[in-house]
Amino acid sequence: MHVVLTPFRKIYRGIVWLANSPRTLILSYALLIVVCGAAYHYFEKSPSYGDSLWWAVVTASTVGYGDISPSSWGGRMLAGILISVMVLLVIPLITAHFASKLIVDTDAFRHEEQEELKQNLRRVRALLEAMAEREGVTLPDTAGPPVAPSDR
Repeated sequence: MHVVLTPFRKIYRGIVWLANSPRTLILSYALLIVVCGAAYHYFEKSPSYGDSLWWAVVTASTVGYGDISPSSWGGRMLAGILISVMVLLVIPLITAHFASKLIVDTDAFRHEEQEELKQNLRRVRALLEAMAEREGVTLPDTAGPPVAPSDR
């Protein structure tokens, strides 16, 4: 069976992949700075690419010293997009990645261990049912102690 992903589901999966890959996340951040620095250089006719990169770093970090600021419409739109992407996407992804590393339960069962436990519980349930049938005891449908004929 082939599952068709909606565009929103694809974006969500891309964000999850990005959040779980610190190397890719850092590379994406650096690429965002370089691209925005180049775009700022283009929009503002900035004399120096270094100043444009500095603007991108200061703007992305939301520090905004004010030493360099956009005056063109394109530069201001770029600043708004850069700030929004950083505040609403990149910073939360970085925070979520580090937070998830802090709360990882090293004692949690792996998927294979969970499957093995479920299989073992199925075997135990089958044995209990066989024993209950021999003893004339009715087992409840839900988890709980077996009910003896005299307790009914």
